[in-house]
Formats: sequence, structure tokens, C-alpha cells
Amino acid sequence: MFELIALAAFILALSAYLGNRRTTERLGAELAALKAEVVALRAAPGGGAPAETATEAFAAADELPAMSETPEPETLDDAAAAFSASAREGARIFGDAEGAAAKIEGEETIAASTEAPQPVATVPRQTESLESRLGARWAVWVGGIALALGGVFMVKYSIDAGLLSPAVRLTLAALFGLLLMAAGEVIRRRAVPVIANEFQNAMIPGILTAAGAVTLFGVAYAAYGIYDYIGTGTAFVLLAAISLATVGLSLLHGQALAGLGLLASLITPALVSSNEPRPWVLFGFLAIVWLATLLASRLRRWTVVPTLANVGIGLWGLAYVAAASPFEARPVAFVLLVMIAGIGLIWPAAIEREPVAEAREVRDATEGSEMLEPTEATTRPRAVVGPWERLFVPPHAAISISAAIVVTMLALLLISPAVYAVRFPVAEFAVVVAALAALGAWRTTAVYPAVLSAVGAVAGVWSLTALSGVLAYLDPSLADALPAVVLPGRTAMITAMLLATLFVALGGFVLSRRLVAHPQYSTLWAGIAAVVPVALVAMSFLMTGNYSFDLPHGLFSLVAGAALLALADWLYRRESEAMARDTAAGLLVAGSFTFLVFALHAWTDGLVTTLAIAVLGTAYALATRIRTWPILPWMTGAAAVVVLGRIAWEPTIVGAGNLGTTPVFNALLPGYGIPAVLLAGSAYFLRSWPGTRVRNLLQALASLFVLLTLAILVRHAMNGGVLDSAVPTLGEQSIYTLLAIGASAIFMSLDMKSPSPVFRYGGMGLGVLSMLSVLSAHLLGLNPYFSGELLGRIPFFDLLLIGYLLPGLGYAGLAWYARDKRPLPYVMALAVSGAVLAFAWASLTVRRVWQGENIADWKGFLQGETYTYSVVWLLLGVLLLVLGSRFHAKSIRIASAVLVFVAVLKVFLIDMSNLEGFLRALSFIGLGGVLIGIGLFYQKILSGVGAAPTAPAKPAEQQ
Repeated sequence: MFELIALAAFILALSAYLGNRRTTERLGAELAALKAEVVALRAAPGGGAPAETATEAFAAADELPAMSETPEPETLDDAAAAFSASAREGARIFGDAEGAAAKIEGEETIAASTEAPQPVATVPRQTESLESRLGARWAVWVGGIALALGGVFMVKYSIDAGLLSPAVRLTLAALFGLLLMAAGEVIRRRAVPVIANEFQNAMIPGILTAAGAVTLFGVAYAAYGIYDYIGTGTAFVLLAAISLATVGLSLLHGQALAGLGLLASLITPALVSSNEPRPWVLFGFLAIVWLATLLASRLRRWTVVPTLANVGIGLWGLAYVAAASPFEARPVAFVLLVMIAGIGLIWPAAIEREPVAEAREVRDATEGSEMLEPTEATTRPRAVVGPWERLFVPPHAAISISAAIVVTMLALLLISPAVYAVRFPVAEFAVVVAALAALGAWRTTAVYPAVLSAVGAVAGVWSLTALSGVLAYLDPSLADALPAVVLPGRTAMITAMLLATLFVALGGFVLSRRLVAHPQYSTLWAGIAAVVPVALVAMSFLMTGNYSFDLPHGLFSLVAGAALLALADWLYRRESEAMARDTAAGLLVAGSFTFLVFALHAWTDGLVTTLAIAVLGTAYALATRIRTWPILPWMTGAAAVVVLGRIAWEPTIVGAGNLGTTPVFNALLPGYGIPAVLLAGSAYFLRSWPGTRVRNLLQALASLFVLLTLAILVRHAMNGGVLDSAVPTLGEQSIYTLLAIGASAIFMSLDMKSPSPVFRYGGMGLGVLSMLSVLSAHLLGLNPYFSGELLGRIPFFDLLLIGYLLPGLGYAGLAWYARDKRPLPYVMALAVSGAVLAFAWASLTVRRVWQGENIADWKGFLQGETYTYSVVWLLLGVLLLVLGSRFHAKSIRIASAVLVFVAVLKVFLIDMSNLEGFLRALSFIGLGGVLIGIGLFYQKILSGVGAAPTAPAKPAEQQ
């Protein structure tokens, strides 16, 4: 009884709704008339045909007699006749007004087509009221849910009460679902054109159709899962048909219904299962559902539903691969290939971004039509500003992004050691990744498939070459337990080379067809073609190659490098934008250089590899005489960086066991010296190159290599041919300091002849580093007074000479040479460093005279030694004062004053207490004499300076 009442209530509500349609149509007609009047009023002040037509319309309206002039009816028949006549007259005038409005609209359209387009004012969107939300939206949604639940409850109540047989219950429920869908279609055809667009996501026809679809889906599943009326195959076909029909009806009722049909399709395989799973049936059905959804989305330009369909395919693939052991890879690869083809051919295919103006025209054209929801292009037009932003924000990007992520994820999952396949699916993985890369090269909007295919290829080859070998190494039993996990190295190598060839070919295809029209996309593919093949071959060589001599990897690297270089040369011969061409060709040249480096590593070893890479870098520098490509000198610098990397990995170049002990003339001389000479020659060869930064880079690298060569030869000679991490001695550190001082002077000379920031700041940097080493090593860490290191048997020609006096003289000479060439604080620091080293040499020499070869601190001080310090320090202070006055060096005079002050403090604080008798008196007498002499010296200087201005000026002819 309750079901009949609910059905009757629904029919009455539907009749009432259709009855109100007449009122809605009348209101629509009145609204159209009002619009015509507004248009006429706006056109009246400008004059012309529209105003005249509007005037005629209003003149016709003025023909109606005024109410005061209408005779009052005497009888009821007269009143009825008068009312009838007024109605006819009003209809006539109303028709004239409509005709006038149509005429105005037509004339305005013609005028607008001949005039320049005017900017369209943006109408601010009004905030939706609570009444509109409750009455126009939520009521519809809740009503649809209630209808669907009503159908379910109807079946449940009939079951609980035992009123009807199962067949009758299912039949009534099916009829109810069909009735809801029919009602939705009736309302759609009659009521949709008069409903405002803002309520199109809460349209009653779509809600009724969705409720009917849910009811039919429930009936079909109940017939299979509860009553066993139908078998598995019939239930699967019936549920699939309902789901696909719902997707088809979404073309009329909107994207929400498509989502409902998609959801029903995705859960159908889970609801209808058998004891013998058939993956081809599962993924074949999913492919059909996905294609149907994509076709519907293509016709209505949807984004959300196809994105959800991609996610659904990904979840089903993940569930199957994780649950089935072993699993079949081909059905999964098949559905992934279907996804790739659908994205490239159906939706979004080759669709380009629509301008804002075009989107507005489409929106205006679709207003009032039977489309139940606006498209994304008409609702959210967005102007993309930069070319790179336009590249990475393609139209309907969510579809391609989600599809690319799903394809990449499942392709990597196929070859993961964590799952177990019937056979190792290397071919399936390679085909899927190749298809995704082909899609990225074919469609300029498929930027994310292009990028993710590159990521998937690199990650997959890493899994093939590394993970399997690591697992087998950690647990050899895996080779017997999981034979599919351990992959032969040759198979991994061939896969890597095939994918590398594919990416190079696809890069050439894009550059040949897209460089002029899509320069950013071409640049992206040039980077992919240069980076991805290099990464693939590098992983294959490191994990499966033969480091001593590997013919396949070396040969492939040589061919691939030549191909990239030829492609770059072909690009420079084309007429295209210089910036895009230089960037793309530069990436290709960098890729070719890397391939050639790999070829050298595969075919050579040790010293030969280091020298070959240095020669290769020089060849790129010499090639600038043939091709003026901006990237070529940078490859010379890249070769130097590679050589530095090899040196850092193996400083002995040939191995510690093969390195001799002969100073200088050993493998280090060619291993370090020849690259240094070649790099210096390249820097000189490119001294006129227009690129300032690359010139500075090569000059800096050449200087670094020269210093590194000298330092490593010194290290080898000072340590008996052993290069280890031991702390250097004072003699070795002194050689480094002298090298730094000499390099600073050389850089300064080069900067004077050819100004360069590398020479200027590089030389100053070396000077600062050497001064810091003086403070840390010479004076503290390696000082023989603290370390106890023996000075040598021969006085003067000992460790103090090379450790203190020579560096002090070097700093003094460098300070003198740097005057007027370097900033004053830097020059003063050099001079003070020289004075400090001279002071240290003099002091330590005094201690050697009194203590002998060993001057360690534990030996204490003698009285004669203490007095000698005072004498030497005072003499050294006087010497510095003379030198500072002679060369007009204020910094040296300041150092002299500081040294004399230290000597004064020593005499009064140390000599007074430690010396006795004649030595104490002599110390004070000497100090007094020196101080008086210094005072007289300064009085003479100051008197000369003060008297100079008072001297009479010479005549002009005598000057």
C-alpha cells in the first residue's frame, strides 16, 4: 500500500510541475518583451533605424485608449465584449513590440558585424542566496537520493512483509527505475530550455535518470547475488550494459551521470566474480568502459570524469598485480596502450588552448541549449601568460597527467622485484614506455607523458640493471626461488640501448617538425634526447659493463654521440629562432660530449682515459674555428671537470701500486701536467672568444690545474712517493705557500696584460688563502718550536729558511709589486704577513743558535738567548723602519712600531726579572739607545715634512 501511495504522490508532483510550465512560458515571453523595450530605449538617443523602429513600437502602444477615456460598461455582456476587444488589441501591440525587438536585434547584429569589436564588460557574479541553495539545489539532490532509496526500500519492504514473490519484486523495482529514467527524459525535453544556467548542476532530469540507473543496477545485482536468477556471465553483461547506458545518457544529462556510470562500471567486476579469474576479460571490459567514458567526455569537453576513469584503471591494475601471483603482464600492458592511444587520438588529443574571447563566444552560443552543464572552456577561461607556463599548463591537463602517472606507475610495477609475473615482462615494460614517449613526441600538449616517459625509462632500466643484481648478491637463493627476478645482464643492456635509441629518434622527430612553431616544446625534447639516453647507457655500463674494455657500450656511445652531434649541426643549418636553436643544439652537443666520454671510459683505462678526455676537451676548443657554436668552449671546461673528477677518485692516476717513487718524472707528471698544458693552450686559443664567462672559466681551470700539478709533484717528492692523507710537514707546507705566492704574482701579471676577473680575484683569493695558511700552519700547527721537528744540520740553510724567510721575502715582494694594482687593505695584509714571517724567522734563528737543531719548547730559555731576542727584535724594528721610509710604505712602518713596542715590553717585563748583572744593564742601555735613535729619526722626518711648505717656490722656468 505504501508503494502505491508513494507512486501516486510522485505522479501528482510531476503533473503539478508540468502544469506550472505554462506559467513559466508566459513569464519567459514577458521577459523577452521587456528585453526588447530596454534595447529600444538604449538605441533611441543615438538616432537611426533602431530608434525609429522602437518609436513605431511605442507609438502603436500609445494607440490604446486611456482608462479615463474608456466608457464604463453598463451590462455584463458589454464588459465581457470590452475585455475581449482589449485583449485582442493588447496581443496585436504585443506582437508589434516583439517584431520591433526582433528587427532591432537583427539590425544591431548587422551593425556589430561591420564595426570593430568592443570590449565586453564583465558582469559581476551575484552571490547565491540561502533560499536559492536550499530550494533550487539541495532539494533536487536530496530528492534524487530519496527516490533512489525509495526504490531500494520498496524492494526491502516487500521482502520483509512477504507480500510478493522475488520475481514480482524485481520486476516492480525495474519498472520503477525505468519510470524514473523516462520521467527524466520527459522533463529534459520540456523543461530544460527555461531553467537558468546556474542550476544546471542540479537539474531534475539528470537526478531522476541517476536514481533510475541506481535502481536498475541494484535489481540486476539482486537477481544475481541474492536470488541466483541469472548466472555470472549474464549478470556481468547486464551490469555492464546498464553502466554503459548510463554513460551514454550522460551526453544528455551531464557529467555527474557519467561519473555515476563510470563508478558502476568500475565496481561491476568486483561484484561479479568467478573462481577462475580471467585478466583479459577484466581489462578488456575496463578498456571498453574507459573508451566509452572518453568518447562522452570528448563530445562534452569534460575533464573530471576521464581523470577519474584513469584513476580507476590504475587502481584495478594495482590490485590485480598485487593480488595475483603470478600475474599476466600482457592484459595490463594492453589496457595501458589503450589509454595512451585514447589520450592521443580521442581526448584531449591535439586540442590547443582556447583564447578567452573564443571561450566567451562558445559560452554565449551555448546558453539556453539542452546541454545540462557548461564546459570548462566556457566557465573558466584562463589566459596563460608565459610560453613555458603555456607549455606546462596544457588544456585539460588533468587528463594527460593522470594517464601518464597511471601508465608510468603500472609499467614500473610490472618489472618490480616485489611482484612475481609468469615471465619477466621486459618487453611489455619497454613497449608501454615507448608508446608513452611516442605520445609525448606526437602531441605538443602531451608534455607530461613526455616527461614521465623519460622518468619511467630511467627508473625502469635502473630496476633492470641494479635492483635484480643487488637482490641476487645479497641473497643468492633468490636466483633459485625467484628466477624471474634475476635478469641476464645482456637483456638489461639491450633494453637500455633500445630505449636510448628511441628517445634520440623521437627527439630528432620533434626538432625537425616543432622547432619553429613550438620552440619551448622542442627545447624540452632536446633535453630529453640528450639526458635520458645518457642516463640509460650509463646505468647499463656501470651495472652490466666490463670496465677494462667494453666493446658494445663503447660502440653504442660513439654512434649515439655522433648522431647527436650531427643533429645539432643540422639544427644550425636550419632557419629558426636563434635562442631556441642555440639552446636545443647546446643540449644535443652536451649529450654528444657525454656519450664520447662514456666511449673513452669503455675502451680505455687509467692514464690513457685521463689524457684522452683532456684531448677531447681540446678538440672541442679547436672546433670553434670550424663551427662558431656557443656551446663548444663550455665542453672544454666540462672535460676539465671530468678530469678533476677522475683525479679526486684516484689521485695517483695509475693506482698506488703502479706509481713509482722517482721525484717529478713519474706518472703524475703526464697525468696532471698534460691536461694542465692542454687546458692552458685552450684558454689561450680562445682568448678572443666573445663569451666572457667561458673565457674566465677556462682561465681559472687552467690556473688551477697548473697549481695542482706543482702541488702534487711536491707532495710526491716530499713523502717518498706516497700520496696519502698524512699531515704535511713544514717543508711541504712551505712549498705550497711559495707556490701560492708565485701564482698570485703570475695572476697579477696576466691581469695587467689581459684584464680578467678570474686573474684579479683568483690571485687575490690565493693570496688570502696563503696568508691564512701562514697563521694556521707556519706559526702554530707546524711551528718547530711546538712540533719539535728538527731543523737540519746546516745553519741558515735549514728548515727555517724555506719555512719562514723565503715566504716572508715572497710576501714582501708581492706587496711591493701589488702597489697601485690591488686594494690598499690587501697590500697592507701582504706586507704585514711578510713582516710577521721575518720576525718568526729571526726569533727562531736566535733559538737555533743557542739551542741547536732541536728548538722544542720543553728545553727552556738561556739568559744569553733571552738577551739576544731583545737585540734582534730592536734591530729588526729599525730595519723595518728604514725600509718603510725608503719605500714610503706606511704598513711596514706600523709593523716596525709594533715590533719595537713588543721589544720594550719584553725588556721591562722579562729581561728585568730574568737577566742579571751585566746583561740586564746592557739590555736597558741598548733599548734606550735604540729608542732615542728612533725618536731622532722621526723628528728629522717630521721636521722635513713641516718645513717643506715654508720653502720659497721656484720660478716656473726652473721647475
